[in-house]
Amino acid sequence: QVQLVESGGGLVQAGGSLRLSCAASGRTFSMNGMGWFRQAPGKEREFVAASYSGGGTDYADSVKGRFTVSRDNAKNTVYLQMNSLKPEDTAVYHCAVSGRWGWPRSIREYDYWGQGTQVTVSS
Repeated sequence: QVQLVESGGGLVQAGGSLRLSCAASGRTFSMNGMGWFRQAPGKEREFVAASYSGGGTDYADSVKGRFTVSRDNAKNTVYLQMNSLKPEDTAVYHCAVSGRWGWPRSIREYDYWGQGTQVTVSS
């Protein structure tokens, strides 16, 4: 089992920045992908970004150039730096962990999930 705890959400004006953190504990040795997903009201949960154990990263097209995912393996923590935020970024952001090989980015490839943190961007 892996436990995930997110922090850093909040209310910000359009154009502003937020930094999310997600700390993992438990069977962290099996982690490959540490990812971020988001779910807006009335919409399906979607992939945002992920960091992989080999050092690679991946991003949804909608956040490329604005969001940066990073990872501190010593702390078992993944971060999401969000800049130039837009109202359409408003959602609950969930951290997730995948033990699968490769470059997992779909919901079904992630095994453990955090409770989520609310990000609200006002116009």
